[in-house]
Amino acid sequence: MTSHRPTIAATRHAIAAGHYLAATAGFQILEAGGNAIDAGCAAGIALGVVQSDLVNCAGVAPIMVYLAETQEVVTIAGLGTWPKALDPELFMRRHDGRIPRGVLRTVVPAAPDAWITALRRWGTMPFAEVAAGAIRLARDGFPMYPLMAESLKRHEAEHREWPSSAAIYLPGGRLPQAGELFRQTDLAASLQYMADEERAAASRGREAGLDAARDAFYRGDIAKKILAFMREEGGLLAAEDLAGYHSPVGPPERRRFGDLEVFTCGAWCQGPVLLQTLALLEGSDLEGLGHNSADYVHRLAEALKLAFADREAYYGDPVQVDVPLATLISEEYAAERRQLIRADRAWPEMPPPGDLGRQAGHFRASPGDPNPEPDTSYVCVADRFGNLFSATPSDGSYGSPVVPGIGLIPSNRGSQSRPDPRHPSGVAPGKRPRLTPNPALAIKGRDQFLPFGTPGGDVQTQAMLQVLLNLFVFGHEVQSAIEAPRGSCVTMTIVCP
Repeated sequence: MTSHRPTIAATRHAIAAGHYLAATAGFQILEAGGNAIDAGCAAGIALGVVQSDLVNCAGVAPIMVYLAETQEVVTIAGLGTWPKALDPELFMRRHDGRIPRGVLRTVVPAAPDAWITALRRWGTMPFAEVAAGAIRLARDGFPMYPLMAESLKRHEAEHREWPSSAAIYLPGGRLPQAGELFRQTDLAASLQYMADEERAAASRGREAGLDAARDAFYRGDIAKKILAFMREEGGLLAAEDLAGYHSPVGPPERRRFGDLEVFTCGAWCQGPVLLQTLALLEGSDLEGLGHNSADYVHRLAEALKLAFADREAYYGDPVQVDVPLATLISEEYAAERRQLIRADRAWPEMPPPGDLGRQAGHFRASPGDPNPEPDTSYVCVADRFGNLFSATPSDGSYGSPVVPGIGLIPSNRGSQSRPDPRHPSGVAPGKRPRLTPNPALAIKGRDQFLPFGTPGGDVQTQAMLQVLLNLFVFGHEVQSAIEAPRGSCVTMTIVCP
């Protein structure tokens, strides 16, 4: 297959992001001497400006970092928890087993802490310098582009429902048109306030400055406006939820696939679905089946169905749920489950999950958001030192209202929890939803490194799997591996037995 665009090569550093202006913001940091972490955070924050219909600066930001000096892979969850005041039976008792649109789906905003945690641990630059591109794009504006204009048109009714959202996304009471300048001055002021608080504390050192930028959001004026709005609208988020939040930092999940080492985030997101699917495909002659042949697509689809069935049955916040992940991605379990893949027959719906001594079969998938829409973006960076950065920031603009005066929507990612608190992914105070965004990394030998990820809700791991196989099984160039036709067997409306 010949790709539509050439594969880009570089010798010092490289960055890719979901919008060219975000990539430019990160590239400018690299050119100014910053490392992959500095640049990745710059691009990630900028995505919350130039793709604010899909990514919110107060949303989620799961991050994966490869540190060249120690050859270590580390993750930052970048996913907030349900407020401590949540009644676990709220949605079953008062909302017909649904998590409604609005402030009740709000979890603790995690992205600001995640970016600042990455900068504190492995970055070299201050928040103000890293966020400068995003601040400029929000303050001065950027040309509205067709993809965002179409997204805002699809969600016009939702944005009109809340005056604070309509003021931004329907300026002057109408939909912005492609080519028009789109400004978000309240958002610019919020990011500038964080940068100013950092500068005021800079005399105490870089870490003190970063802490001040974080506190501006979680304890300062931004927090006060968020909390006041929550009280007015009947939300549950409290000062202790914000002030006490810190993004967990820890090791990734990992699995070998042939001569590849593949890394994902934990079972608080859907990342391990990729590892489990690879385990199910281990030993298959994928190359012999032929790229995108009927037999090849069938094999991938059936393996994915088995992995997604177990995702629904067992995945949840490992802090509160005993997730049998070591078993789910093991060779022994894969060999057992692989017997359910028939060459002459497909599962018409989701197969039953594996029997691991749990009551998994008693739960069905939630109907979730009545108007599901893939959101999310992605950024990855490689620097001259060999460090890698992989992040999947998210949270759309239409599920909850903008907080007046700050241009931010506190993370509405609670929509991905199950309303039934007895489900492994069910709601509970202090618990994280099971996130779809999931950055990943693959390493082959000592000289091939692939940070990868994508938007797309449940489609993410499916697309990531196919691109990974295109590259390392079929030998495609990077650009053609991305552009090759892909299929999806699981959608947001799947119901598991």
